[in-house]
Order: sequence, then C-alpha cells, then structure tokens
Amino acid sequence: MSYTNILIVKLSAIGDVIHALPVAPALKKCFPQARITWVVEKPAYDLLTNNPNIDEIIIFDKAKFKTLTGLLCNVPGFISELRKRRFDLALDLQGLFKSAAIAYLSGAPKRLVYCNAREYSNKVSKQVYGPNREGHVVDRYLDVVRALGCDTGSLQYCINITSAEEEMAAAKLKLAGMDIASKYVVLIPGTNWPNKCWPLPHFAQLANKLYEANLIPVITGSPNEQHLVQKILEQTNIPPVDISAKTSLKELAYILQNASAVVAGDTGPMHLAVAMETPVVALFGPTDPKRNGPHGKGHIILRPGHSCQNCWKRQCPDGKDCLADIQVGQVFDAVMRLVNHP
Repeated sequence: MSYTNILIVKLSAIGDVIHALPVAPALKKCFPQARITWVVEKPAYDLLTNNPNIDEIIIFDKAKFKTLTGLLCNVPGFISELRKRRFDLALDLQGLFKSAAIAYLSGAPKRLVYCNAREYSNKVSKQVYGPNREGHVVDRYLDVVRALGCDTGSLQYCINITSAEEEMAAAKLKLAGMDIASKYVVLIPGTNWPNKCWPLPHFAQLANKLYEANLIPVITGSPNEQHLVQKILEQTNIPPVDISAKTSLKELAYILQNASAVVAGDTGPMHLAVAMETPVVALFGPTDPKRNGPHGKGHIILRPGHSCQNCWKRQCPDGKDCLADIQVGQVFDAVMRLVNHP
C-alpha cells in the first residue's frame, strides 16, 4: 500500500526527537511521492529545519493547551490545520496521551504506535510489535516503518546545517576564545535527572587533564545549567572554553561535529553528537544504554557497576551519587582512546 500524506508525531524532548529522525528518510525512501509532516514542540523545532525528507513542520505550542480556556480557544483551529492536510497515515512515535490525541485528531484512517505505548495511546493507534522491542529506541522507531513493509536501509539522521549556521557557530566559538579548527573535546555536564549527572569536580579534574594532553576542553549547557558550568569553571586550573547558553541547536551540532570527542551523560546533546558522527564517552547509571545509549559503533560507555543500575529512578532512594564511582582517570583514558583512534 502507498501513502500520500504522512504525519509523524514526535513532540519532545531533544534526545527523543533525535532518536526519531531516521524515520523520516526511511519513509521518504519507501514512499518517495509522499508529503511528510512532523508535529513537534518549539524546543526541538530547529532539529527538523532544512531536512529534505520533511515537507512541513507544525509546531505544537503546548502552553496554549494547558488551561480549559486555552483548549477551547485553540483546539478547533489546530484540528482544522491538521485535517486540511488529509493525512492517510499517522505515526505516533511519542506513545503518550497528547501525541495519541494529535494522531487521532489528524483524521488519518491508519495510525501506528510502538508496542511500549502508554497513557492509553494504544487505544487510539495500532501497536507495532517489532524485532527490536528490547533494543535501542532508534531501532524501535524504525520498527514502525518496517511494519509498513519498508526497507529502512542505512541509518540517516539528516541534520542539515546551513553555511550561515556554520559561520555563526564558528564566530561564537572564536568569541569564547577558540578557533573551531583547534583540537578540542566537548564536555556536557547537565542532564534532566539529578542522578544522571557525573560530579562537577570530576568534570573540572577532567578539564585539567585534557589541557595537559594538549586538548582544549569546551563546555556547554542550557540556560538552566549555567550554574553547573560556573561551578566547573571555578574549580579548574585553566577555565574551559564556555559556550553554554550561547548557541542554537544547529550551531551546537556544528561545534559537536568538529570536536575530537564528547563526554556526557544520558542527555539530548550527547545524542546530537552521535547524530553528527562524533565519538562519545557516555556516562550511564540509572538509565539503560541498551535502550538510550549512543547508537552505533565507535563510542565508549562507562558505568559505575552498581547492582541497582538501570533503576530508571530520577533520584536515588539510597542517596547515592550514582555516577561518582566512574573515575576521572577512566574517562580521560576513554577520551584518549577515541582521540587517538586511527
């Protein structure tokens, strides 16, 4: 069966949207005449722009739908915008109530969702039970495409950075004190869970060791993570180059693309580095790297070795600093293996 208007619903977060990106080129390859529309929230919008596999992006501004008044005012217009596109297929890659509602309200007669759907989204869309049910989330999303009879082929993220974005990223890095042609390692200390973070003093010690190895540490983070960055800067012998809260997602992608390596926990920018084919030292504790780790080869995953790892808890009930047992020397050695890999 062929489709002419396909809706992808993957709203947030940054890492989750990156994981879903290979779905668009796989669909376009299978249905080259299809018009593909993606519904996304504002924070991840930048990842989808200038993508040849995505014909239209619809922003879902969830702030407008949080109150009863907001729902009454905005839902009718949103439904109208969706239905005038006459979707014949909707892929709910979020698997939650709000994404299920969008898929349903789109009017698409065929709706698919992966088998780990929650919040009754499986009541709205047909569940797909693919071979990667226990595998990486990227492969789970591609199982939804395979359920349509498509050959997903080689993995493609297709994050397209314009020359203007490249120039702006290089200019911002230079303003921070470094040329983009330098040999550097990006450090990403922040995550959205407290116990997914490597201790800040460890990052500071790693930055010192990188300088000693003639590698420039570059540190980044969101506006909400600048207090973490500042604490690291205060504890280093020579402060790392600080680009935190100074770049767009595409500008950050370009800086990550040109890095020798990246050190990070389970967070969106780490997955962005993977999408840009930069080797990553990934630090994992409460979440499972088999599901959420850096996808593909050429990366190093370090774990503390606790019996309770993969607990999927935002805060440790025993008060442990989950990743503290991953030593600075371990991470530094891993970085050097990646940097010196032929």
